[in-house]
Amino acid sequence: MRILVTGGAGFIFSNFIRHMLKKYPDYHITNLDKLTYCGRIENTLDFKNNKNYKFIKGDICNKKLVEKITKGTDVIINGAAETHVDRSIIDAGTFVKTDMFGTYVLLEAARKNDVEKYIQVSTDEVYGSIKNGSFKESDPPNPSSPYSASKAGADMLVGAYRKTYNLPAMITRSSNNYGPYQFPEKLVPLFITNLLENKKVPVYGTGLNIRDWLFVIDNCKAIDKVLHKGRIGEIYNIAASEERDNLEITKILLKLIGKSEEMIQFVEDRKGHDFRYSMGSSKIRELGWKPEVDLEVGLKATVEWYRENEQWWRSIRK
Repeated sequence: MRILVTGGAGFIFSNFIRHMLKKYPDYHITNLDKLTYCGRIENTLDFKNNKNYKFIKGDICNKKLVEKITKGTDVIINGAAETHVDRSIIDAGTFVKTDMFGTYVLLEAARKNDVEKYIQVSTDEVYGSIKNGSFKESDPPNPSSPYSASKAGADMLVGAYRKTYNLPAMITRSSNNYGPYQFPEKLVPLFITNLLENKKVPVYGTGLNIRDWLFVIDNCKAIDKVLHKGRIGEIYNIAASEERDNLEITKILLKLIGKSEEMIQFVEDRKGHDFRYSMGSSKIRELGWKPEVDLEVGLKATVEWYRENEQWWRSIRK
């Protein structure tokens, strides 16, 4: 199988490529990544010389390049996206261009080159906030930030290509990922690296906003499962059912690193901050997937990774 993975030098998809190359030694994987601030070639060093791996530096918005490298490709997995909510509030245009126009370019290339499968990787944030219960795949998007709106728009474009052109597409929507190689702007890696440098951690508002926390390798395995067993035209929620508020996550990290709660600094809340994300994941569990890493175990492993890979994150923070 020949797979084009976009965004493969970023957090989730460097982990995904590592997983796939190890599990499927006969698969050929091409990684297209623009290498923006959070797409780092350092994330791929351990597999860069694999004979079945190829890296191409480029932008998914580049129609000519995308059409060229898609020829002969069996599967496109689109993991390239601008993802940080705070950045989207400051510069929404970049998110619209990459997340929506870039998806359009990939869909066109998939259509013209008769790709066998197209997987769009999305997020629980497209559903918006929910007070009680959990969102199902059939629930309509209700995004709150420019980031989640750009991802919801991309999802709708994928659905339209499925209906209009019969494109063999699927969508995955995962909850909050954490784990090795995550750029230290998101809560878990930011707080870990701050605490390792004996700096306080900035908690938005009251810290009671709730997220469902998913270890990145579990997400990679879920996308793998959708690739091989997913039904064309379906959306799959990927959730660990590990809902915790931000303050509880903060306290777990403080305990793991041996710091007191005096290191917590409450800051002004984020604009349009969704209170709770929650998704039901029965559909993907019917495919035989379930999360394997408990939250406390995953957070401990993540802390240890950042302890052991200090050079990786210190070069970023400089």
